[in-house]
Amino acid sequence: MQIVLIDNDQRNQLFPLNEIRANANITSGILTNKERWEYVSGTEVTIITPAYLQDLYPIHLDEDILCVDASYIFNEFQIKKILELSLGNAFVFNKKIIAGRMLTHSTIHYSFFQSYPFTTLLEWQNDLIHIDYPWKIFQHNDTLIRNDYNLITADRISNSINKTNTVINPQHIFIEDGADIQYSSLNATAGPIYIGRNVTIMEGCYLRGPLSIGENSLVKMGAKIYGATSIGSNCVISGEIKNTVIFDYSNKAHDGYLGDSVIGSWCNLGAGTSNSNLKNNAGVIEILHPSSITKKTVGQKCGVIMGDYTKTAINSSINTGSIFGVCCNIFGAGLLPKYLPNFSWGVVEKYQLEKAFEDIEAWKIFKQETLTTEEKNILTYLAKNNN
Repeated sequence: MQIVLIDNDQRNQLFPLNEIRANANITSGILTNKERWEYVSGTEVTIITPAYLQDLYPIHLDEDILCVDASYIFNEFQIKKILELSLGNAFVFNKKIIAGRMLTHSTIHYSFFQSYPFTTLLEWQNDLIHIDYPWKIFQHNDTLIRNDYNLITADRISNSINKTNTVINPQHIFIEDGADIQYSSLNATAGPIYIGRNVTIMEGCYLRGPLSIGENSLVKMGAKIYGATSIGSNCVISGEIKNTVIFDYSNKAHDGYLGDSVIGSWCNLGAGTSNSNLKNNAGVIEILHPSSITKKTVGQKCGVIMGDYTKTAINSSINTGSIFGVCCNIFGAGLLPKYLPNFSWGVVEKYQLEKAFEDIEAWKIFKQETLTTEEKNILTYLAKNNN
């Protein structure tokens, strides 16, 4: 049986995080959905996504497939339950099929999945985490870090913690090989702390769980990181961060506040950049998301949702409930606009594609990586279809 994670027909609601990746490759908690399914199943997972992204995810479909809506996040026990589905059976949640096992040689797409003639439809009986808008990522991050921590540390022994550190609840802290942590405070009272391979945490940092820091990342001196925060691999982090998810290869390397936010890959927040995550009247935050003609109620806390390859100038002031597209170079006086489309230069002009390629390549070289042909093709497609 082959596992297939498929983007649904509302994937544009995840703008801007969906622009350069499939839903299954969006980080939440410690893992992506693809990684989560592969951990539990022990098999490689296939991804179905729009055509302009599909080259990133080669397709080799077997006859017997288990198709799953990638916008839903299942814990270990729920995944195991779905893996037990018999051919022709499917689970239904909120009147939509969320997982089903079928026989097919056809090219799979979401509408085909929803209309497939399953012989038995089983009503899903428990609540599920549904990442249908980007702010749901940080809203569910506390639960997802805990679930992923239990999954990836089960029956494993953590590396020891250097005695120069102040440690509270060490039984809920897991340190991977090569991590270097000295003269800092690690408090796992409110949730677990996971430190990936070869992470460096400099002196004087204060870390509170639930927290995850991905491999090869650097946390600079004096950083204050609250739960529930997830930091990807190869990131550079400093300042004050709370309830935020930062994808791989992004930098918040200086002072400034970042809270209740999601930051894509290859982003850079200039020194002093801070966001507001709470209205002055403590009121409910509403966002006019580009996928909708009506405002969406987010809750009382929301900072910024930032697309990949986007950068802010020093001392940038980001408003409550902001959405910035991919490949933006953001600068401007006073509070920045709450919405900036893909390829914004400053706050009113357009970032020229060739200049964007040049700048991205420089950042890639800075982190010993290269800009691939597939990435260029995706960005070219987005630039041509930018609204």
